[in-house]
Amino acid sequence: MDLDQWIANVKEGQHLSEDELQLLCECVKEILIEESNVQPVNSPVTVCGDIHGQFHDLMKLFQTGGHVPETNYIFMGDFVDRGYNSLEVFTILLLLKARYPANITLLRGNHESRQLTQVYGFYDECQRKYGNANAWRYCTDVFDYLTLSAIIDGTVLCVHGGLSPDVRTVDQIRVIDRNCEIPHEGPFCDLMWSDPEDIETWAVSPRGAGWLFGSRVTSEFNHINNLDLVCRAHQLVQEGLKYMFQDKGLVTVWSAPNYCYRCGNVASILSFNDNMEREVKFFTETEENNQMRGPRSGGFSSSPPPSISPTPVIIAAAKLLNAIPALSLQQRKRKVLIALVTRSLEVPCHGKKEAYINLPVWW
Repeated sequence: MDLDQWIANVKEGQHLSEDELQLLCECVKEILIEESNVQPVNSPVTVCGDIHGQFHDLMKLFQTGGHVPETNYIFMGDFVDRGYNSLEVFTILLLLKARYPANITLLRGNHESRQLTQVYGFYDECQRKYGNANAWRYCTDVFDYLTLSAIIDGTVLCVHGGLSPDVRTVDQIRVIDRNCEIPHEGPFCDLMWSDPEDIETWAVSPRGAGWLFGSRVTSEFNHINNLDLVCRAHQLVQEGLKYMFQDKGLVTVWSAPNYCYRCGNVASILSFNDNMEREVKFFTETEENNQMRGPRSGGFSSSPPPSISPTPVIIAAAKLLNAIPALSLQQRKRKVLIALVTRSLEVPCHGKKEAYINLPVWW
């Protein structure tokens, strides 16, 4: 494998061949299988939140924070879905992992899932760009090898979603069997799906998976595990970064500017130097988002991802109910009901026989 040439090619908008992508995925799986569920990382390092297929913005992230291997990175999951170029995002991150395995750490997010990627764009993108589902299969096989969390100098825990009532110690994360699809409940699920909230303990999550957790839960978790901070992603933050709770024991980092090309937010990355001093760097979307070439003329897709395109309402509701078979039917029905009641599902009518639906960006 000529990794340096492949990296250069992907940055120019070219795709690896199917055989090259399969070889890359097998190579990275061999690296990831050696990593712990709580992967130790030394400072200095820069922590990044969701990317969601926004390839040009990922390139700007590297311009802002520094390129690998000069800068070490932890990416906290949700590399794919929603954005125009999930395939390019995941491919370049895999290439960097293969080329510089000690300088980049890739965590699993809730969208690193076979079920979600069949609904929110990655599956359809792979079909469109390769003409079949093989590339999607190679990539989703890698998902099962991604680590669940990272710990920086033993004092900062990085995880995609949040905490779990079944996880009081970091050691309990270490023994989770991660080599599988994300389950519908339990500690693995919670680490991917949970969110902090202005409460003290636990509450049911409106997402239908994971939990809402509060200040006392976070403070106790940090105290028990001798942590200074929990870093997580998973939630859109308009200002790019947000500390939670009075003791600022948790921070949300969001790294996809103008999320879904319509949310108007800024993005951030959080850097820790050798002394674990923190520096936040902000960046905005790139001009290329409005100038992307079609997939046949240069590699980058200019058509909106399927998850943003309008879908007949009955089909969309059915897809949503079947999107996450790991969730119980009751949980999936509840997600649809909450969205309808809160008007999160927009259902404008077009003629007498058709209604269309746009799924909200927080699903």
